[in-house]
Amino acid sequence: MRILSGIQPSGTLHLGNYFGMMKPSVELQNQGEALYFIANYHSMTSLFDANQRRNNTREVALDFLACGLDPKKALLFRQSDVPEVTELAWILTTITPMGLLERCHSYKDKLARGISFNHGLLAYPVLMAADILIYDSNIVPVGRDQKQHVEVTRDIAIKFNEAYGDTFVIPEPKIHGEAAVVPGLDGQKMSKSYGNAIEIFCEEKALRKKIMGLVMDSRTPQEPKPDAEKNLAIQLLKLLAEPAAAKDYEDRLRAGGLGYGDLKKALFQTCWDYFAPARARRAELVANKDYVEQILKEGAAKARALADQVLHRARRACGLD
Repeated sequence: MRILSGIQPSGTLHLGNYFGMMKPSVELQNQGEALYFIANYHSMTSLFDANQRRNNTREVALDFLACGLDPKKALLFRQSDVPEVTELAWILTTITPMGLLERCHSYKDKLARGISFNHGLLAYPVLMAADILIYDSNIVPVGRDQKQHVEVTRDIAIKFNEAYGDTFVIPEPKIHGEAAVVPGLDGQKMSKSYGNAIEIFCEEKALRKKIMGLVMDSRTPQEPKPDAEKNLAIQLLKLLAEPAAAKDYEDRLRAGGLGYGDLKKALFQTCWDYFAPARARRAELVANKDYVEQILKEGAAKARALADQVLHRARRACGLD
């Protein structure tokens, strides 16, 4: 079983990235042949600072390795170090219906939020399809909000196979229980572009300020909160705390007697402690960046060997050989 997933270096990684992609990916590296890439081509739809892209890419590599990716079990590489993916994206573009792209939730959501339109934003799912198909991927771990892009990949692959013969493996999305939409500071989906993120490696003081600044309603500590499961701090605790501990806080909030201030203090401490081992590992990696670069180069070399085989197969199928 070949597993494939990618993450954008468009900003500092946050809890949504961790629970939506990184943690499930780390778990899956023990279950098959895993390839994980830093999607710097994809970041070009929204990030237009070259130096920031380079820096973000290094930071994502550090974060992923610190959070448990094992280069002995999985490949980690930069998307742009496998240029074959962009040729395949063009090939796929020629058989992709416009309506399929215009129906994508991510595209419509960004337009609704006033994010500047460019062709890359519309064609994003085609490049994602190339990312997935070029490695003969079987499984793609994604959050629920990204499932549609895997479905688009399946549609494109099937259409190509029907036009040119059996060429691509049809991938399957894998949705983990924790990979639901992670709420941000404002209760909406956590996103770098929405400015509502809690960063994985946020400084202690900044993390405390963000969490203590969560907006709650005006009910007093003594009042029961029968809708405790909707509380933002409770939702985040369910991701970060042991199930029994999270349930205890939810039950206490529902019964009355637990103040929002104490709840937020508990959330801060839980979040800070959760990533303590990863912070220690990241500090070691920062001191050995040559090692990190070597991992990326070795990962790219192995990924290109796989990509070349699939691209050659696709070129031959559609008469480009």
